[in-house]
Amino acid sequence: MSRQAISVALIEDDPAVRQRFKNSIEKHPELSWAGEAAGVKESRILLEDNYPRVLLVDLGLPDGSGLEVIQETTQLSPTTEIMVVSMFGDEGHVIQAIEAGASGYILKDTDDQSLAEHIIQLVDGGSPMSPMIARHLLKKMQQPLEPEQAKVTGVALTKREMQLLKLLARGYTYREVAEELSVSSHTVNSHIKNLYRKLSVKTKNEAVFAATRQGLLDMRHLD
Repeated sequence: MSRQAISVALIEDDPAVRQRFKNSIEKHPELSWAGEAAGVKESRILLEDNYPRVLLVDLGLPDGSGLEVIQETTQLSPTTEIMVVSMFGDEGHVIQAIEAGASGYILKDTDDQSLAEHIIQLVDGGSPMSPMIARHLLKKMQQPLEPEQAKVTGVALTKREMQLLKLLARGYTYREVAEELSVSSHTVNSHIKNLYRKLSVKTKNEAVFAATRQGLLDMRHLD
């Protein structure tokens, strides 16, 4: 049985980009267009009581930062998956977006087919990122901890939570994690909630980043 089309909305100030993304999403059989906004204020009107399954957000908006939209959406609609679509690919913007609640980060020059694949991957529990973005994030996580950051955090993860965390760090979707661990999706979701609570995070990328910075996860040894 095919699933319901994934509703997608876009917050972007460039009309040409909005039109290109709209055309791309409308012609894909698994996606549906849920609307667009050109700035932070317009996004609040668009999203009021009508949050899509996926929200694409540009960071550089004329009346504020896309980070505001990400933070507000994360608080008001936790089930909405957020992916940044931006011209900014530097480490600072990537980390800020992830900390704000984004689960994916791609550049605006992403082609139409890849855009659709990224959206579907996001809904399936993945964290799609343009290759350059992924390298920035990996480089950041591999940096040695400062002495004050290396102190014991007091966070204790179970063996199963560590297994799950390593799989997430390797790019597994929630569905793939369930298959790898031979457990149900419900069990995976339960472990995810406990993991997020212990690390005080809201997204998969935040969990991997926080665990790495706290010395709980070594990105060089994920096997």
